[in-house]
Amino acid sequence: MFSRLPAILNLQVLEGAPLNRYTRFGIGGDAQLLADATSEDALIGALRWIAENKLPHAVIGGGTNLIADDSGFPGIVLRYAASGVEIDGSTVHVKAGTVLQDLVDQTVAHGLQGLETMTGIPGWMGGAIYGNAGAYGHSISEIVQTVRFFDGGRVREIGNQDCEFRYRESVFKSHKDWIILSATLRLHPAESSDLRATAEGILNIRNQKYPTTMRCAGSIFKNLLLSELPESLAKQIPERVIREGKVPSAYFLELAGAKGMSNGAIRVADYHANLIYNEGSGTALALRQIIGELKSRVCDRFGILLEEEVQYVSSPRS
Repeated sequence: MFSRLPAILNLQVLEGAPLNRYTRFGIGGDAQLLADATSEDALIGALRWIAENKLPHAVIGGGTNLIADDSGFPGIVLRYAASGVEIDGSTVHVKAGTVLQDLVDQTVAHGLQGLETMTGIPGWMGGAIYGNAGAYGHSISEIVQTVRFFDGGRVREIGNQDCEFRYRESVFKSHKDWIILSATLRLHPAESSDLRATAEGILNIRNQKYPTTMRCAGSIFKNLLLSELPESLAKQIPERVIREGKVPSAYFLELAGAKGMSNGAIRVADYHANLIYNEGSGTALALRQIIGELKSRVCDRFGILLEEEVQYVSSPRS
């Protein structure tokens, strides 16, 4: 059944693709087929063919926040890899397969403010919108004007409000069959030199915390909104810990003894309780186990359930 996919224009196909090469954790078995679509028509054609033939599939982006099963994926893993940035004054049109850092660099160079705090965040633009990525008090939702996507039947475009952005959330997480194609951003003019200085400062800090060679997804758990915590617990949290109305998950994880934990080659950093990384030979099973253990410890001690920022690429049977 899969042999017809290569006939689609602008669709590059690889059989038996090792998913550990396409995820930042460096974990995952083989996908039966990996297909990179470099145009909208190729993506939509592949998705329609997959739907008609009722084949198991998963759509991924840059693989930054993904945990792929050790057993791989028995079907088609599809990536929308179309990239491109068009800048028209303060308006930026960007395709979903654009590397986020490339977009940051281009907007900074053009003296456009709004993305400089996201320098160093790995991954692609589609994933950034999907998870409402952000850093240093800012999120991508602040600059998104519209998003174009394929809903399984047709291409649609919605405005910022209809994206239902929340902290690390968007409407696209509720509708996983809606595949982001591109976005229009509205930024603000600023001095390029000032933006570059801000970005360079942030990048230095980020590289110290998350070295580029480290096999990790950054923070593994979402931070918690202070307003949503039980009142009795919220009162116990020191003011110095609270940042922009959020309590870092690392605060609870550290008190639960997370720092330095390990499970095989999967380790929690000694210096950051919300950073889990793969030393080199780690497995998805070990990673899931340590995530589960951390969630249990925090729940048992504080009565709250941490939520992962990572997404899972699993067999439809698992």
